[in-house]
Amino acid sequence: MENKLAVQLLSSIAQEARLEIFRLLVQAGAEGLAAGAIGEKLKIPASTLSFHLKELSFAGLISSRQVSRFIYYSANYEAMNGLLAYLTENCCAGQQGCCSDLTCDTTMKEIES
Repeated sequence: MENKLAVQLLSSIAQEARLEIFRLLVQAGAEGLAAGAIGEKLKIPASTLSFHLKELSFAGLISSRQVSRFIYYSANYEAMNGLLAYLTENCCAGQQGCCSDLTCDTTMKEIES
């Protein structure tokens, strides 16, 4: 991942409402949530929610699909995992202990390949 893309992804979630939306969608799984459900759960007005969803979509952290008259949004796990791998690619200089096992395991596999 290039620095420019990492900055774009990080800046898209560097706002409280967008971070909450993204975390909610990560928790929702691959099926995602309808826009209305996101607004209800996070108590975000529709017009404001639309703006935040557009920003997250533009960055590539979420995707949308239309089902009947509803739009469902879901997290882009590939983009999220790519960003996490980028942030932790030199984690602990390859030593275990300073980061979570999951992060170090993923990082070590990438270093070895």
